Amino acid sequence: MNRVVIVGGGPGGYESALVAAQLGADVTVVDSDGLGGSAVLTDCVPSKTLIATAELMADMEEAAELGISFSDAGSGPSSAVTVDLARVNERVKTLALAQSADIERRLTREKVRVVRGRGRLDGPQRVVASLADGGEETIEADAVLIATGASPRTLPTAQPDGERILTWEQVYDLDEVPERLIVVGSGVTGAEFAGAYNALGVDVVLVSSRDRVLPGEDADAAEVLEEVFKRRGMTVLSKSRMESVVREGDVVTVRLTDGRTVEGSHCLLALGSVPNTTGIGLEEAGVKLSDGGFVQVDRVSRTSARGVYAAGDCTGIFMLASVAAMQGRIAMWHFLGDAVAPLDLKTVSANVFTAPEIATVGWTQNAVDAGEIHAEAVTLQLSGNPRAKMQGVRDGFVKLFCRPGTGIVVGGVVVGPRASELIHPVAIAVSENLTADQLAHAFTVYPSMSGSVAEAARRLHRYEG
Repeated sequence: MNRVVIVGGGPGGYESALVAAQLGADVTVVDSDGLGGSAVLTDCVPSKTLIATAELMADMEEAAELGISFSDAGSGPSSAVTVDLARVNERVKTLALAQSADIERRLTREKVRVVRGRGRLDGPQRVVASLADGGEETIEADAVLIATGASPRTLPTAQPDGERILTWEQVYDLDEVPERLIVVGSGVTGAEFAGAYNALGVDVVLVSSRDRVLPGEDADAAEVLEEVFKRRGMTVLSKSRMESVVREGDVVTVRLTDGRTVEGSHCLLALGSVPNTTGIGLEEAGVKLSDGGFVQVDRVSRTSARGVYAAGDCTGIFMLASVAAMQGRIAMWHFLGDAVAPLDLKTVSANVFTAPEIATVGWTQNAVDAGEIHAEAVTLQLSGNPRAKMQGVRDGFVKLFCRPGTGIVVGGVVVGPRASELIHPVAIAVSENLTADQLAHAFTVYPSMSGSVAEAARRLHRYEG
């Protein structure tokens, strides 16, 4: 029987364990932080649970337009609706722990052995676990999967204290709504938390070193989101690079490189991630790391060391739970001889959980503009969609890219409520090489937001008369 040892219990770890067990391997997971990893316990699940509350608060802002009023309201919904952040965060942590427990029960059912401890490689086919209750255990393996994830990046001049200067893993211990929250970093994490706390009624300042929020996303989508942020009262400081963050009593001061300062009650650092790859014997076992410390892998998750695979954020490939899980599955399918297709990042759907959401798949506008691919594009505003009008939705659009000549859909962007759901038909079209006409001819419900996906596809039709 093949022996598989997985270091790390996040999506890349536990999903690979399930595949390996299904294929008859003897599987051990060495986990130190709790099954589900940061995705379940401190990152994805908690943040999206917090955002679910924020979404409800954002919907309240549109209540008057839909004919709903609050009997004790003054100037608006905010005077009648308040947030108990302690209860919100209690729910967040409860749901995260419940999800972790569900994963453990599933692994137990599949006869996966879980070792509580911190694992490190002792050569390419041996893992030494420093056990949580003391002592060590050496586990021999025919294949090892490294799925140790990543941690929030900090700087010497911006050190979190867990009380008022926080990473995104520490915000769930807040009992009271911050008076003024400074979010440093306007990538996906920064934008999501800035938008969420703004919807919860917090005075938010978003500090962005770039000329716009979400510099890595579709520019049109980012422009919509920034306009919404500002309309909802958020202060967005663009081209403003943080130099330091210091706390004096109840006041946090963010100093910018141009000499300006911003004061608030709390600061959230959203400065990116660093891989958890130091001190676990990787390089000694022959595993090559990038300059940033990420594990280098090929498209079937192999590292440079024979029999050692890696998956998830520690590889820096595409830091999404869905990609981590697929990398882990691919690794086990490959090692255990099952049918496997290499990872194709052009079929990965991604979503920014702001309000509105921004969902993407396939080739991007940047790639088209740079000439990396020739594609036609069409953009359809959601403001013309009948369902959107009924729901009071004004912001958002559907953008599709297709190849000239063949009409094959190669990418798309959806900005709007539940864009994470609306992107799915576009993702199917991209992954299955469907044409715009095929996407357009599928029936949609009337009225529905998804009708805009079909309408955008219809506008890409070329009449060959």
